Amino acid sequence: MSPQFLFYIIISIILLDFVIDKFIDHLNAKHFNDAIPDELEDVYNKEEYIKSQAYKKENYQFSLVTSTFTLLLTLCFFVFEGFAWVDGFARSLSSNEISIALIFFGVIMIGSDIINTPFSFYHTFVIEEKYGFNKTSKRLFLVDKLKGWFLSAIIGGGILAIIIWFYEKTGDLFWIYTWLFMGLFTIFMTMFYSSLIVPLFNKQTPLEEGTLKESIHSFSEKVGFTLNNIYVIDGSKRSTKANAYFSGFGAKKRIVLYDTLINELNTNEIVAVLAHEIGHYKKKHVMINMFASLLLSGFTLFIFSLLIDNAILSEALSVEMPSFHIGLITFGILYSPISELTGILMNYMSRRFEYQADDYAKVKFNGKDLVSSLKKLSRNSLSNLTPHKANVFMHYSHPTLLQRVKNLTNV
Repeated sequence: MSPQFLFYIIISIILLDFVIDKFIDHLNAKHFNDAIPDELEDVYNKEEYIKSQAYKKENYQFSLVTSTFTLLLTLCFFVFEGFAWVDGFARSLSSNEISIALIFFGVIMIGSDIINTPFSFYHTFVIEEKYGFNKTSKRLFLVDKLKGWFLSAIIGGGILAIIIWFYEKTGDLFWIYTWLFMGLFTIFMTMFYSSLIVPLFNKQTPLEEGTLKESIHSFSEKVGFTLNNIYVIDGSKRSTKANAYFSGFGAKKRIVLYDTLINELNTNEIVAVLAHEIGHYKKKHVMINMFASLLLSGFTLFIFSLLIDNAILSEALSVEMPSFHIGLITFGILYSPISELTGILMNYMSRRFEYQADDYAKVKFNGKDLVSSLKKLSRNSLSNLTPHKANVFMHYSHPTLLQRVKNLTNV
């Protein structure tokens, strides 16, 4: 295969991905004005539904503009040999392959983020502000951006450096060492994400003594689920949207409730949400997902190891000197159709797990309270209640609200 032919394949993949994605978005948008199903008629009143429709349409139009701009910028970068220019710039500053790769990705990532910052700013301070979601100050927006760059440089740069070092030392076997390293890193982050990363952006405080804490402990003891770490996070300083999540496992298990969630739901509804999350643990979904992700990452790394030494990967991007970082860029695009298929499979599995966790909450606590909480959270975020089936199939990691309500009420 010639480098030029491979270049055309890359461009075709990028264009095809864009066309498919926009077509699905179009199908989804055609259902924005659908009548609300009878099972969900109490989610919105007439005024709220009109507001949710306007929010969906505005986000759809904004996404169309930003994705088209990104596509054109990406195509220009490929056609006008942008990767070759950045590679040359990096090599002018260092002769060490690890340093070159770090400079290369640093320039691309920071440059891309700077270009996209105006879009992010507009979405936060115009669209989200308009619909009453945004609570972020301009100063906090900037600070978050700088912290994000710092973490990307330290964590992302560190991981990349280690992977390239494996490649330099072990050659084609680098994928095995990288796989083991990424597995250990994933476990580490699962255990310590909330205690190491989250505090850089949010304040977490132990849940105060009271009815809510007593109810949570009472339920967790009833189902034999040890839970000592319950925290409240100040999500309201950025958005009014509510959320909650579990992190860690073993002695490091931690439940984090957004203050917006506590303000939005009553005690029984919050416990129902947590019963759903506990259901994921009881059904071993966390471990299954982690195992599946490790298998997929191992498969991907193995395929990459078979192609990394092929000089055509670099030549396709007009880079004369073959390198790990250019090969990684090319492979990432070529592999994206497979990644899309595995993503669909993982989403399907995730949706099945959500049903199982809902069933657990229904049996062990109360299905009506979970339904009520799901409806409130959907109203709180102006969620789309009538998504197109193709959009659900391709992108949803959770069943739709209608599907979950029907399952919980046995309709």
